[in-house]
Amino acid sequence: MTMHDEDCGCDEYNELSRRQFIADSAGMSGLAMFASVFPSWLPKVVLSESYVADRDVIISIFLRGGADGLSMCVPFGDTNYYTGRPTIAIPRPDSTATATRGIALDDFFALPRAMQALVPAYQAGQLLVVHATGSVDPTRSHFDAQKFIEVGKPRDPNIVTGWLGRHLATVPPMRTDAPLRALGFASGLQKTLVGGPKTLPISDPATFGISGATATRTERTNWLKSEYGPAPEPLRSSSLDALNTIELLRLVNITGYAPANGAVYPNNGVGRALRSAAALIKADIGIEAAQVDVGGWDTHATQDPVNPGGAMYNNMLNLANALGAFHADVIAGPTTTNVTVVLISEFGRNVRENSARGTDHGRGNCMFLMGRNISGGRVYTFNWPGLAMENLQDRQDLKVTLDHRDVLAEIVKNRLGNQNLDVVFPGYVPTMRGVTK
Repeated sequence: MTMHDEDCGCDEYNELSRRQFIADSAGMSGLAMFASVFPSWLPKVVLSESYVADRDVIISIFLRGGADGLSMCVPFGDTNYYTGRPTIAIPRPDSTATATRGIALDDFFALPRAMQALVPAYQAGQLLVVHATGSVDPTRSHFDAQKFIEVGKPRDPNIVTGWLGRHLATVPPMRTDAPLRALGFASGLQKTLVGGPKTLPISDPATFGISGATATRTERTNWLKSEYGPAPEPLRSSSLDALNTIELLRLVNITGYAPANGAVYPNNGVGRALRSAAALIKADIGIEAAQVDVGGWDTHATQDPVNPGGAMYNNMLNLANALGAFHADVIAGPTTTNVTVVLISEFGRNVRENSARGTDHGRGNCMFLMGRNISGGRVYTFNWPGLAMENLQDRQDLKVTLDHRDVLAEIVKNRLGNQNLDVVFPGYVPTMRGVTK
């Protein structure tokens, strides 16, 4: 379930957006929690003395539908970009169209005006764009492309867990008795997180709990504990973890969370998710990973990334405003916890716009990485292939010159402290690209 209320684009994407992911809550049981309030919103949760402080928390964001990376990070230095997109190209940074022109990142790439909220992170050296990247598999199917990226290996039916779930399964917890190590902001667990211990799908942590009358909540909770306490494993541990997670999230008081540095999160799906993630990270309860899905990127018609009110303009605006708020609040904020944000989509779009002023399914795309330990303030390309017709994949798409797993593997190894790359990305030997400090 993605954070977008409207169906759009091709029939396959509309069908895919209706699918429910399967929740996986395997893990060990949590211990009791105690809290006192300081400051007003933030509980001091007493967990184990065992704490791994040298690993980043990861926020994984998936733009579902195939986001147009050529609009999100504009290669204005390649004249073929404008040749192929006569009506939907982002104007050059030196254009006379001052209200809509791009924001130069260097002498070749620019951000669209809709994503100007990311400029502070870029200028601080904490935002990196990796371009001409993606899956090496040539599929243009949303379902297949998303699956291949999420499980970490294309076309292997034996792999049913996600790359981030396997990461969590192969490292010790940051807090040994935390009942919740990771969550997916969804009604069903996203495939990226499947296999992760103490991992739950939670659409809204602020309201997560047992349904029913408030007056009988304690009685019903006690009944569940007595009913599942004697149950065999893993049912016992999973059930108790879920109950302890409900109590823990209640203590965190996400509704009363006050962001730092004057950050204001937009009141949309991605904004609410990142605000909740910030509250959980600062509450220091042992959260190690979160998955956020953002839909609406299957822009076959009336794409319009240029003008306020345009479909993709609004998508990029909402996304960038949420990321900008998270950067100000958490990454540039007072918290001592290091966080890495990774943003990816299943594939890019055609270089040339179609007759409906949209773009069809493509190949190469860009990734966004954000964090204190990201080697940012630049756009990284490995052998930029160019947009001339003879240089395109199938004479229509930006080529993939860098496997996205190189980027993810470097983050897993250097920022998440996991050396088991052969398990996280089976059958793949990554090349470190210098995306982390």
